[in-house]
Amino acid sequence: MNTQAPLILVIDDEPDIRRLVGEILEDEGYQVVMAENAVTARELKNANRPHLILLDIWMPDTDGITLLKEWVAEDSILCPVIMMSGHGSVETAVEATRLGAYDFLEKPLSLAKLLLIVERALETSQLQQENAGLKQQLVSDIEPVGKSASIARTKDQLKRLAQHNTRVLFVGEAGVGKELFARYLHNNSAHRDGPFINVSVGSISPENSAVEFFGKESAGKIYPGLLERAHRGTLFLGEIGGMDKETQLKLLSALESSSFLRAGGSEAVRVDVRVIASTRIPLDEEVKAGRFRQDLYYLLNEVTLTIQPLREHSEDVPSLLGFYVDYYVNQDKLPFRRFSMAAQNFLRNYSWRGNVRELKNLVQRLMILGVGEDIELEEVKSALGNVVGETVSAASAPDFFNLPLKEARDHFEKAYLEYHFERTGGSVAKLSAAVGMERTHLYRKLHSLNIKL
Repeated sequence: MNTQAPLILVIDDEPDIRRLVGEILEDEGYQVVMAENAVTARELKNANRPHLILLDIWMPDTDGITLLKEWVAEDSILCPVIMMSGHGSVETAVEATRLGAYDFLEKPLSLAKLLLIVERALETSQLQQENAGLKQQLVSDIEPVGKSASIARTKDQLKRLAQHNTRVLFVGEAGVGKELFARYLHNNSAHRDGPFINVSVGSISPENSAVEFFGKESAGKIYPGLLERAHRGTLFLGEIGGMDKETQLKLLSALESSSFLRAGGSEAVRVDVRVIASTRIPLDEEVKAGRFRQDLYYLLNEVTLTIQPLREHSEDVPSLLGFYVDYYVNQDKLPFRRFSMAAQNFLRNYSWRGNVRELKNLVQRLMILGVGEDIELEEVKSALGNVVGETVSAASAPDFFNLPLKEARDHFEKAYLEYHFERTGGSVAKLSAAVGMERTHLYRKLHSLNIKL
């Protein structure tokens, strides 16, 4: 069976129709699973996550319209549903499409029309997924910027790794662009047409992690977790070292079996997901300290790829400056500005403790606050020269001093927590001790301030 072929769930209580439709679809190269009633249909839908559903309206237990309502209400990423009925009417067809059905077919089925609608529904669904992906991540197709030997070597390695389902662990300092390299791997892989789901592991509190990753079933409704949302795509686990021990065990089991149970569920959910991870802290030391499971470490670490800090390939700084200028001109409609040669040479020799992220933030600040087309050396030095601890005057006060107290406090807290997070090496546990804040409250604070971990 071609595992890449779209999977279609056929639901009809008439065996002859199921058999006929199933044979025709399989002859066209589709995968097919079949159900004779609503109970079996629910089980097969949850277990297989089909690309398309053919649903009969009249069934012995629950009618198709009721089943459609149920699925639309519980599943925000429901695949196209084509309704079928031997007792069709305009009113029924209108009701079905109003509820969210893609189309309506009358029995006896025209097989040519059936195949045409199936093909169109799958094409439409694919386009919708692609558009959603574009809206979700404007930079999903951006390649790592730079012409240095370091960048070229890493891109070549990723292209080769993309041809296999090898799990990759990205290692590197904060801000080097581990997520961008992970996207590049995804975009060159067989999963490129599926979703890329990015999650900062440390921002999820231990109390919520099981539901976040594996979803839940409650009162007959299904809430898909991260693994389900990444089905047929890639799940990127940023800073995996921040994952609690219980979730580590559940993730290990899910990856080994390619299936899991939702919270409150009893049926195994099977997914096809490529899981890749990143870390800024040495995971082997976390394993030795007993904070990270050794078996999960080996499972995720089939290949380690180290992303070099910006200071190690500073020849790429001018290219990065130009790229982010164009980015903010196109995305935020900011006036165009260019870095003078003196400014570029100075920044090539700058230490870049925050790596590419620091460079991006600098460009944004200069684009928003600066005036004139040219960005000169003195303006760059001024933007980089704000040192914490200097006496604050009206002229040198940070921008957030002009905000209302609550907003100013949020700005300060974010800068304060980011500063200590860097000093503690990206460990939420160490950050908790450093700032004197209980971990559960700290997770909520990090999430509310949109701090990427």
